[in-house]
Amino acid sequence: MPLAEIPLSVWRTLGHDFVFGGQNIRYWVAGQGDPLLLIHGFPTASWDWHYLWQPLSRRYRVIACDMLGFGDSAKPRDHQYSLLEQADLQQALLEHLQVNRPVHVLAHDYGDSVAQELLARHDEGRFDMASCVFLNGGVFPEQHRPLTVQKLLLSRLGWLTARMFNRDSLDRDFSRTFGAETRPSESELDDFWSLISASRGHHILYRLIGYIPERLIQRERWVQAMQRTLVPIRFIAGAADPVSGEHMLERYHELIPNPDTILLPGIGRYPHAEAPELLLHHYEGFRAAVAGFRPAVVVQHVAQNGKPANHPFALSSVIQSASC
Repeated sequence: MPLAEIPLSVWRTLGHDFVFGGQNIRYWVAGQGDPLLLIHGFPTASWDWHYLWQPLSRRYRVIACDMLGFGDSAKPRDHQYSLLEQADLQQALLEHLQVNRPVHVLAHDYGDSVAQELLARHDEGRFDMASCVFLNGGVFPEQHRPLTVQKLLLSRLGWLTARMFNRDSLDRDFSRTFGAETRPSESELDDFWSLISASRGHHILYRLIGYIPERLIQRERWVQAMQRTLVPIRFIAGAADPVSGEHMLERYHELIPNPDTILLPGIGRYPHAEAPELLLHHYEGFRAAVAGFRPAVVVQHVAQNGKPANHPFALSSVIQSASC
C-alpha cells in the first residue's frame, strides 16, 4: 500500500521554532522511542521526508529541522554558511529537545555531509551516534558530478545565477536528477519551489553552494571516520541519479571496509520521494539488523599497513532490488 503523503500546507502547521545563533529555526518532532534524526538535502527542506514521517514516528522519536538557509528557517543574506555550523545546529536541536540517548541518523545529499561531520565528532567523542544511513549524496567529493547550475552558482556569476533561478529552472535542473519514471509532479514542484523561494531563499543559493568546496577541505577527516567507525552505517543509492548515483556507490565499495549498500535501479536522487515504501523497507531491515548493537568504546581500526581494517559491523554486500 502506498504511503500517505503529508501536504505541505499541513506539514507547515506541525512545525515548531527555536533559536540557534540568533536565527529562527523551524523543526518537527513526533513519536517515541529511539531518537531518529532526519537531515535533508540541497536545495530543499525537511518536507522531503513527509512520506516516511508517519510510519517512522510509529517506532521512533523522529526529529527534523529545516537547516539554516533552507525551507521555513531563517535565511540571512550575508551569512557564511557552513556544514560544520549545520552540524552544530543539529546538536543544538537535540539539546533543545533534551535528547540524551545515542542518536540514529538518516541523511540525504547535503545532509550526508552534515552526517559525516557528526560521525567524525562521534569518533572524536563529541557526539553519540547509534547508526547512520546515507542516501544519495557526495560522500566522496571526487565522485560528485555537479549539475551545470551548481557550477554556475559556484562561479563569479553565482549571485546572478541565484537571482535568475526560478520555478522553471527547478523543473529543468532539479527534475532531471530523478528517475525517468519517478519525476516530481507539477504540484510537487510547486511545493518544492515554495520552500526554496520562501523569504527569497533562492537568492542565497550561491552562498549555500559553498558546501561543495567545503567537502573537499573535510574529505580526509570524514572518509577516515567512515573507514574506522564502529557505528553501523549503510549507503542507499538511487542508481539513476546523475550527480551521486551508482558511481558513488562504486566508490563506496572501493573505500569502505565490508560495505553495506543498497542500489535502487531506476530511482534517482530522492529515494524518499520517488520510492518511499522501498526505502522504508530497506531502512527497517537495517534497523532490525543493528538492533541492540552498541560498541562499548570507540577505537581506530587501521591495519599495520596503514590501510583501513575490516569494518567491525557489516550487514551485506550490494543488494540490487527494484521492489519490496
